[in-house]
Amino acid sequence: MNGEARHGTVVDRRQTGGGANGTSGAYTVQDDEDQRYYGFDYRQIVTEGFRTIRIGESVRFHVSAEIPGRAEFVIRLDQPDPSEYYA
Repeated sequence: MNGEARHGTVVDRRQTGGGANGTSGAYTVQDDEDQRYYGFDYRQIVTEGFRTIRIGESVRFHVSAEIPGRAEFVIRLDQPDPSEYYA
């Protein structure tokens, strides 16, 4: 399973109190294929700009070879509607 891209859905986000504003989050993704849960934080989100993901979004990720149960290289597959931000 390690090294191959997995697909899943973000099912939980908890504030950790870190970051510049104290709003950094720890996330949980549920694998679409085997239904296992994997944790990750904003540092594992691969994107330009603000690193955040919403509950319910689809993602692609890898399972960490060093830390079982940890997702890494998390990429959002659902792109938000810009009107939600610039209406």
